[in-house]
Amino acid sequence: MPEQLHPMTPLHLPFYVAKPGETDVLMIVMGIFLIAAVLGIGNIYLRVHSLPERMAHKSQKLQFEIVAILGLLALFTHIHLFWIAALLLAVIDIPDFGTPLRSIAGSVEKIAHSTEGAAKQEAADEESTAPAATASDKTDHGAPKKEVRGHA
Repeated sequence: MPEQLHPMTPLHLPFYVAKPGETDVLMIVMGIFLIAAVLGIGNIYLRVHSLPERMAHKSQKLQFEIVAILGLLALFTHIHLFWIAALLLAVIDIPDFGTPLRSIAGSVEKIAHSTEGAAKQEAADEESTAPAATASDKTDHGAPKKEVRGHA
């Protein structure tokens, strides 16, 4: 039985129209192109999205962590203000307040340890050289008077 064409069918069909029973090559090519385009655009989107993190990677640890958290918030909440804040924070260098403060804390700790040792030595010297409390040092309740020392 010869194939009979519909009377309205043109005699010449374009190359992209598949004949009955044949593989539709254009559909396969477009499917591959669509998958590649989605993966490519997704890759570009994630690279642009991680731009603040890559910029802040060279900075301090705290600044990097804040930028990373803002980037994740922007990714999952779709609030673009978080991404803009992360980008601005990555561009701006926050001054390093930690190092001078650690140095000050270490110096104060050394001073505290040295004055504690001196105070203990001074207290030991006072106990060994101080005579027993006299009646004039006692208050009306019978307790010895406490001497107030200065800070210097």
